[in-house]
Amino acid sequence: QVQLVESGGGLVQAGGSLRLSCAASGSIYSINAMGWYRQAPGKQREMVATISGGGRTNYADSAKGRFTISRDNAKNTVYLQMNSLKPEDTAVYYCNADGTYSSGMYIRPFGSWGQGTQVTVSS
Repeated sequence: QVQLVESGGGLVQAGGSLRLSCAASGSIYSINAMGWYRQAPGKQREMVATISGGGRTNYADSAKGRFTISRDNAKNTVYLQMNSLKPEDTAVYYCNADGTYSSGMYIRPFGSWGQGTQVTVSS
């Protein structure tokens, strides 16, 4: 089992910054990609940023130039630094990770989601 726990959300004024963290725990054998997704009220969940096991990053157009995704492999943690926040960034932010985990005599793939953390940006 692999669990993801997000933290760092909160209320911030437009133009401000937040840093989200997501720590993976459990019988992790390896983690491949990690990413951040968000879902605003009445909207579908969308990709914000992803980072591969090798450190290659990908960003949604709306996040480019403002957000930075990074990871600490030793801590099984992914971060999202969000600067110049806008009201339209308001959403529940979820982290995602895929990789493999150890389960008894098996090594199995996993794809896990965190429970989400609320980010609210006031105008």
